[in-house]
Amino acid sequence: MQAEALGTVFGADPPTVVVSSDLARARATAQAVCEQVGLPLLLDERLRETHFGQWQGLTGDEVAARWPAEYAAWRRWEGIPVDGEEPAAVGARSAAVAREHLPASGTLLLVTHGGTARALFGTLTELAPADWWRLAPLGNTCWSTLVEGERGWRLERHNAGLGPLTGPPTGAS
Repeated sequence: MQAEALGTVFGADPPTVVVSSDLARARATAQAVCEQVGLPLLLDERLRETHFGQWQGLTGDEVAARWPAEYAAWRRWEGIPVDGEEPAAVGARSAAVAREHLPASGTLLLVTHGGTARALFGTLTELAPADWWRLAPLGNTCWSTLVEGERGWRLERHNAGLGPLTGPPTGAS
């Protein structure tokens, strides 16, 4: 329901290009938007979520139990997941996607994941990675607006969304 509603929001002022992470939830959200605005969907694995190395697929509680010191440091923005991806690397790969697909005029819509979005915003606005924690994580189907100007990128809107939607999840009976 959220993805379908999001498509109608962007239908009023459609993007020019839509690029999404190739992971299932992001791809489904982006496809719903593309169906509303009549654009093809481009997939790019560089928009995937941060790779968490040995922590991949575990809950926070499971990570904290196995790697308490490393997890505590990561929560303070002083470390990375064991064998995981550096935040600056996530920012660099996602910013490359933005730069490659940015149209000469119009809007680029990137559909990605919370950690990747934070790294993208931090990279484009030239914040130090140690300060990225100041950017709140995105909620599901929420969006942010960055605008490129003469002095660089500016975050104009962050974590905008439709609010809670009621009703059964898609596919529920």
